[in-house]
Amino acid sequence: MFHKILIANRGEIACRVIRTARRLGIATVAVYSDADAKAMHVSMADEAVHIGPAPVRESYLLAERIIAAARMTEAEAIHPGYGFLSENAGFARACAEAGIVFIGPPAAAIDAMGLKGAAKALMEKAKVPVVPGYHGDEQAPDFLAKEAERIGYPVLIKAVAGGGGKGMRRVDAAKDFAAALAGAKREAANAFGDDKVLLEKYLVKPRHIEIQVFADSQGNAVHLFERDCSVQRRHQKVLEEAPAPDMPAAMREVMGQAAVAAAKAIGYVGAGTVEFIADVSEGLRADRFYFMEMNTRLQVEHPVTEMITGQDLVEWQLRVAAGETLPAGQDDLAITGHAIEARVYAEDPGRNFLPSVGTLCRLRAPAETAHVRVDTGVREGDAVSPHYDPMIAKLIVWDKDRGSALRRMRQALGKYQIAGVTTNTAFLMSLVSHEAFAGGDLDTGFIERFRADLIPQPAPASANVLALAALAVVLERRARAAASTAGDPWSPWAAVNGWRLNDQGADELIFKDRDTDTICRVEYLSDGAIRLRGLEKDVVAQGNLDNGSLDAVLDGRRIKVGIVRQGDDLTILLPGETHRLILVDPRAAVELDEAGSGQLTAPMPGKVVQVMVAEGARVERGQPLMILEAMKMEHTISAPGRGSIAKVHFRAGDQVPEGAALLSIEAEE
Repeated sequence: MFHKILIANRGEIACRVIRTARRLGIATVAVYSDADAKAMHVSMADEAVHIGPAPVRESYLLAERIIAAARMTEAEAIHPGYGFLSENAGFARACAEAGIVFIGPPAAAIDAMGLKGAAKALMEKAKVPVVPGYHGDEQAPDFLAKEAERIGYPVLIKAVAGGGGKGMRRVDAAKDFAAALAGAKREAANAFGDDKVLLEKYLVKPRHIEIQVFADSQGNAVHLFERDCSVQRRHQKVLEEAPAPDMPAAMREVMGQAAVAAAKAIGYVGAGTVEFIADVSEGLRADRFYFMEMNTRLQVEHPVTEMITGQDLVEWQLRVAAGETLPAGQDDLAITGHAIEARVYAEDPGRNFLPSVGTLCRLRAPAETAHVRVDTGVREGDAVSPHYDPMIAKLIVWDKDRGSALRRMRQALGKYQIAGVTTNTAFLMSLVSHEAFAGGDLDTGFIERFRADLIPQPAPASANVLALAALAVVLERRARAAASTAGDPWSPWAAVNGWRLNDQGADELIFKDRDTDTICRVEYLSDGAIRLRGLEKDVVAQGNLDNGSLDAVLDGRRIKVGIVRQGDDLTILLPGETHRLILVDPRAAVELDEAGSGQLTAPMPGKVVQVMVAEGARVERGQPLMILEAMKMEHTISAPGRGSIAKVHFRAGDQVPEGAALLSIEAEE
């Protein structure tokens, strides 16, 4: 076994590898960019080496710097994690040439499966069913457009060199093909350094089911059963579970054997995942699944497999890379119970899952138990950067069956308290609570199919939410007053009771909830409680506020919530709900300047990839104007209405901060 390994990654997966290495007595070396100098994985590792600026092309994707760091620290092996260099055959070869063990498959296996088109051709020769499509080398746009017509719309454009939804576009009609192809190629080139794509027939009701495989250098190979990853947004997984709901035992066996055969066909060693797409228009059938691709690395969702098998897959990776045989044979492996993983992201589902950047000023996760696991790479106070994936954590639950696991997941999600960025926790709660999801009615279009249920229009803050905000403000004022008069507790200045000469003790608080101002009259009662008037109902409230945790009693009902105040911004964190209010000071209020109403602003920091209009051009509602790239994904800025372009403020290649005016539009009457 190794004495020291370097982890060529960051965030959650780096921390995950460190935990297993530490348990096995293996020293660890982290690498970090400028943006990650104080990151969790850096503090957890035994050593850490700086490798460059924040952009991944100048740090985490520089193989020579990773190998130099391993040499400098005398690490015997490199674990690539997932993403970055994990499926880069050139990096695997460079490790071997440097005398460093690459904790992953041989470079030849990465080559064989790394390019999706070649992998599909290989599977066709091995008699594994593949989705109809085009997997060749010819990349001329006109030729690809003809191939799309041959396959028949809808088609899926996919980058041959990567995954994670990057470089992927669904196209429903020929008129949209050219623009989608150009966008997919740009995104693929940026994410993987290769703009080649393949085309596939898009199945209307597919389920994404993948098989975890493992092989050693002695020729042994096993599968560790399946995972269902059908619930996706923007071609990226949101929820994963194992085993797949309603999977027939015979189909599991056939898919498992096919996956092991695929691994053996290319001399595979280490952890890999064979992804299939199943046509479930008539339910799960053993003759309706097709090979999609093989990921030659550990998957993000590997914890659900660990939970149902009781195996540590990172430990398996380390042992196999060190030359040992597989820790278990096929007959030693069995499924116990059901596990579900939810990816907690800093993103806004109401804005098409746009990533959210900022500082995690509050981060409280559910307690870990035998049933609940939290894999994370961030702590309270850390920043979610525009340079990297906005994942906050993976929340994994296990129980004896799927129904029990779903109850565990709902309970655990309700324990999350996150402020400082917008998150998808309420969306995840809606997903796992949805009747169709609970019933196993799954396909990759699930989120779009039930979008109205899963992402409802924001509801105004209830009387109880406003009461909690008002109570928190009053308790904070009392604490400040008590601190300022600590030497004289009987001082009238220590009282926060709204006292006025010849008047009942009361105050007014104004809260802004999006575009609505609510005036809340606070009446101070003799027992220290307050009565709140002016809401949809009167509420009597009292409680204690300690380090952002509010233990409140509203009309006799006790409730515990999180309260985060930053200036006049208040975030109220309830189970499965987050509300943001602004405490309005009428004396400081000013009229909003409407002069900027014709400006389109950057929804987040990023780089301008393409400007699609010139100044003076007339545009129609919904017309694409500019493409902004952030967190390795493209975001299209479209015209909000008919008008003309008055000013283009940035050019292609420019970096823009969040909120920057990108274009100015003069609206037509």
